[in-house]
Amino acid sequence: MKPVNDLTNQFGESVIRGMSRVCAAAGGINLAQGFPDWDTPEEVKEAAIKAIRDGYNQYAVTWGTPNLRNAIAERCAVYNRFSVDPEADITVTCGATEGMIAALKAIINPGDEIIIFEPFYENYGPDTLMSHATPRYVTLHAPDWSFDPDELAAAFNERTKAVVMNTPNNPTGKVFSRAELETIAELCLKWDAYFINDEIYEYILYDDAEHISPATLPGMKDLAITVNSMSKTFSATGWRVGWVIAPPAVTSAVRKVHDFLTVGAAHPLQEACAAGLKLPESYYQGLRGIYADCRERLYSALDQADFRPNKPGGAYYIITQVGHLMERYGCTDDTEFAYKLIELTGVATVPGSSFYSDPALGREQIRFCFCKKADTLDQAAQGLRKLS
Repeated sequence: MKPVNDLTNQFGESVIRGMSRVCAAAGGINLAQGFPDWDTPEEVKEAAIKAIRDGYNQYAVTWGTPNLRNAIAERCAVYNRFSVDPEADITVTCGATEGMIAALKAIINPGDEIIIFEPFYENYGPDTLMSHATPRYVTLHAPDWSFDPDELAAAFNERTKAVVMNTPNNPTGKVFSRAELETIAELCLKWDAYFINDEIYEYILYDDAEHISPATLPGMKDLAITVNSMSKTFSATGWRVGWVIAPPAVTSAVRKVHDFLTVGAAHPLQEACAAGLKLPESYYQGLRGIYADCRERLYSALDQADFRPNKPGGAYYIITQVGHLMERYGCTDDTEFAYKLIELTGVATVPGSSFYSDPALGREQIRFCFCKKADTLDQAAQGLRKLS
């Protein structure tokens, strides 16, 4: 039998999804995979049901229904504060996951390089390789997850095609400041590189954190690519409706790639997403309040259980330092400790090494997610207390 694609030997299956399977087999509490355990808003569900009953059951326009593209553009104007042409700038995709790979395949030529901040969402590395680009990693340093500007500048060169980042960030919860984003943007302008931002957690912010879209920064009009989705905002991770916002020339290429990857996202769910984006501001404010309560509940439980957590400024993840706990329980690395944690407490997490190009950088870290009901988090806290 002839061998499979060599690229598939350069990365493994998703560690996050793998830990979910381990959790299910153990009957544990899943604080590994970032899906809420509460339901989608009733207004959004009813809009999906109505769309199905009204006959929105055949192919939509390949790059998205006009209703959804208009809703995305309107929401960008209100919240993100940049102007979007729904006819020329938006491609609706099967989730942000497809949006990212479609965007990369649309802009990358063999030999190009992509800069990725680490710890990173685990898809970005494989996405880069499948696009036939070379990844260059720049490390974010705890506890504030800052980057070294000199290290970032050194990563750029004439082969740099794009920077891929995520703010608010998975897995760290970091919300990049305006000054940090401007530093990145200046380098993108210097080297004529695209600035791709995954903004899927844009509404999940805490304290005084502010979400800033790179597309709003000076000079970024023709270089910013925004990837987003309804998954986290509307607790609908299984619906797979996302989008890419890019300059017209890039959007034209993204639409071609998207067409031959998936043809299009589910038509009735696009109509439901449009309805969600038209919910009043009180919905988004309420979402922030719910997640703020969840953050405090899990952070307190982790702190009491001696996990040494880093408090996030956005998204719904907490990275904890666990080297001292690994030593206490005789574990040699984060993966062994994650399995030990399920055994001892029933709580599933994600080993930190899965978020780094060099696993050694995350071998003493564990990621928890807190997009869970109070009862779920209380059960997790009860399990974690067993470590005491």
